[in-house]
Amino acid sequence: MSVVINGDFLCRNLTGIERFAYETCIRLDKIIEKDSIEIYVPSNAKFLPEFHNIKIVQSSKNCKIFPLWEHIEFSRYAAKNKLCPLDFANVTPFFRPGIVFIHDIYAKLYPNDFSGKKDRLIKAYMCFMYRHAAKHAKKIITVSDFSRQQISKVYGIDPKTIQIIYNGWEHIKNIESDSSILQKYPELKPKKFYFTLGSLQKRKNLKWIADYASEHADELFAISGKAISGMVSDDIKALQTLKNVILVGYVSDEQVKALMESCKAFIFPSYYEGFGIPPLEAISCGAPVIISRAASLPELYGNCAHYIEPDNTKVNLNDILLEKTEPSETVLKKYTYQKAAEDLKEILKNY
Repeated sequence: MSVVINGDFLCRNLTGIERFAYETCIRLDKIIEKDSIEIYVPSNAKFLPEFHNIKIVQSSKNCKIFPLWEHIEFSRYAAKNKLCPLDFANVTPFFRPGIVFIHDIYAKLYPNDFSGKKDRLIKAYMCFMYRHAAKHAKKIITVSDFSRQQISKVYGIDPKTIQIIYNGWEHIKNIESDSSILQKYPELKPKKFYFTLGSLQKRKNLKWIADYASEHADELFAISGKAISGMVSDDIKALQTLKNVILVGYVSDEQVKALMESCKAFIFPSYYEGFGIPPLEAISCGAPVIISRAASLPELYGNCAHYIEPDNTKVNLNDILLEKTEPSETVLKKYTYQKAAEDLKEILKNY
């Protein structure tokens, strides 16, 4: 294998794509031959993993301006050393396209969700990179059949050429629950509140929670998440006015686990997801999950979850929770970082 991984994900908090990249690489490291794969890491990485077989090369350049790192420094290193680039985050070097994970094509399909000036720039860049990857990448990998079919349809690619590698959840096992968040908000009594987690983007559909909470003053909701740029819907302002909604902000992994273990149910009303890791994390913590019947979610969670329609709040969550579901082991066994690493190794053998 002559592959170099873009290590820029180590410059950001381990959530979503960054978590998937890190956890998959940790397990990939254990099943490959020594120095058969490299990872090129910016100088401002928050930490360096303790790899034994993946060769870590740290650059003298930082990743403060993301496109410059991707298309100049990372691309230069790959070209100089005649390596095939591997990116986990929807982009591939403009001058040296390689293997790329396209998790979804959100910016292409929901352009109106990007309203601010900075957001419009992000949208334009991501749409350009989706198309560039679709036309020039050596290999496209995605995280669900839903995403595969959408990428295929929008960019005219044979779906058989797009590989699926699912996300995982095992990191949650190694996290020690921190109940201090429950002490900080004493209203959050065990099994008496609904919890939701994710970046505060429009697609997370907080409007559903705002509308439902306003109609059910006796139900309590806790929401955790951090805004990505300015992509925050006006519904957050509505949530702030509701006495039965607690916005806990960005919390640690340990506190997230405590909230998932203590909640009445984890609720995820998102209308667009390529995968959606938080419900999987919640299931692993023993929480019932209520998710949207939208995008990839029914494909991934099947009968192991309860469902709502993303545009209909005329339901009763207590009644929904009475519906029978299949044992959680079904999805916990199917989606693991270990399997992701094994599947990725098979793909990389060809490069």
